Amino acid sequence: MYGWSLKQLKRLIVAVVGVTILVIGIAMIVLPGPAIVVIPVALGILATEFAWARRLLQIVRERIQRLATSRNE
Repeated sequence: MYGWSLKQLKRLIVAVVGVTILVIGIAMIVLPGPAIVVIPVALGILATEFAWARRLLQIVRERIQRLATSRNE
């Protein structure tokens, strides 16, 4: 398939699926739905192939933990 390797094809599929779910999650910020769950799931999918998504997912995790900790106090 145009000289693509299996790794490149996997990366493309992960990107398409991850970005699609991320866009749906962002839309759920203003629409009814569990955006706070969907966005980290999308970042988790993207983090399997992209370093920027890993860093962003880590930031989201830290903020959620801080929020949960501050609510428990």
